[in-house]
Amino acid sequence: MAYIATIPAFPCNKTCSFSRHELSRRYKPPTFISRTWRSTPISAKLKEKTALEYRKLGDSDLHISEITLGTMTFGEQNTEKEAHEILSYAFEHGINALDTSEAYPIPMRKETQGKTDLYIASWLKSQPRDKVILATKVCGYSEQSSYLRENAKVLRVDAANIRESVEKSLKRLNTDYIDLLQIHWPDRYVPLFGGFFYDPLKWRPSIPFVEQLKAFQELIDEGKDSLNDIIWNASEHTQVRYIGVSNETSYGVMEFVHAAKVEGLPKIVSIQNSYSLLVRCRFEIDLVEVCHPNNYNIGLLAYSPLGGGALTGKYLDINSEAAKRGRLNLFPGYMERYNRSIAKEATIECQKVAKKHGLSMVQLALGFARDRPFMTSSIVGATSVDQLKEDIDAFMTTERPLPAQVMADIETTFKRYKDPAIL
Repeated sequence: MAYIATIPAFPCNKTCSFSRHELSRRYKPPTFISRTWRSTPISAKLKEKTALEYRKLGDSDLHISEITLGTMTFGEQNTEKEAHEILSYAFEHGINALDTSEAYPIPMRKETQGKTDLYIASWLKSQPRDKVILATKVCGYSEQSSYLRENAKVLRVDAANIRESVEKSLKRLNTDYIDLLQIHWPDRYVPLFGGFFYDPLKWRPSIPFVEQLKAFQELIDEGKDSLNDIIWNASEHTQVRYIGVSNETSYGVMEFVHAAKVEGLPKIVSIQNSYSLLVRCRFEIDLVEVCHPNNYNIGLLAYSPLGGGALTGKYLDINSEAAKRGRLNLFPGYMERYNRSIAKEATIECQKVAKKHGLSMVQLALGFARDRPFMTSSIVGATSVDQLKEDIDAFMTTERPLPAQVMADIETTFKRYKDPAIL
């Protein structure tokens, strides 16, 4: 869960912790203001930039910037040179964390798999490694992506798959350790990527939660042992500092935490789920309670805070150059949940709210995500430095928190369009 601090952009030690009491004072449920409008709308745009904030990630010792750089376009939509420019701009402007995956770039293809990590590795060579919070992911159950392993027909989240994934990721990234290793999606059946309702008929046997955590424990312990080894060959050791989940449910989070507590295994510190103006219900209904700092204290790393680009408004005019260059058009069928009519209707309403309050759509969408009391960091991807600049500026130039009238308008729209991107 999110702590706020204006501190240097690097991991800190355990002396930099905060009390649960201090957390609970920050975490307050949203209040809804009655609609008594002034004759002229409030402008929520600041005249001067503020600084990015840094937040403690769950129970870890990591203080992470409120923006994490997403990298899934590196190697597909972005060249290595472009990737380096985007990475450098991000870290020069306060971002201290990046998120990758063994599956990247997206869309997943055998021919391009791993390019994202290779581009990051070549950039990392010129960077102080301890100033970069590096997060990556191991794939969950998949019958289509067996090419990720040497000898597997189906990907599973078991000890063999986890070890092979980590070893290959470390090699591609050319690093000795991973700060945060996440399960990209669960080993068991769950509705994914726009799916919302659980289908009991799709239940299947899965790797036990304890077994998954034991596999992570081995990698964490090996890393700790290697640090004390005078003759240390990095190629013979792996290190994972912390673990997390992604595209996970309340049931999954609770089972992982319970298994860790009962068996004395590492506890997950983060959850990476989709969250935006168009995707709210899955987290806000019950995950928000599970992850609360006074409950399990799991930090939210929200992906797609701009709804796959839909909340920039560029897809509202399908004939615009921006829309033609966007991934929803470049890759037919990809993230189609954001391109459906009802999602477009909701996006148009969000555009009206932004215009009313003197904001761009990017400022409205990212300001909303930034200010949620349960948010640790928003994962923002960009295919150009100009896009990234606009995203970072949205965090720094939008009034913090968004004015009550802006939030009231957002809630009015939400009541009409509850999660319009559900498939």
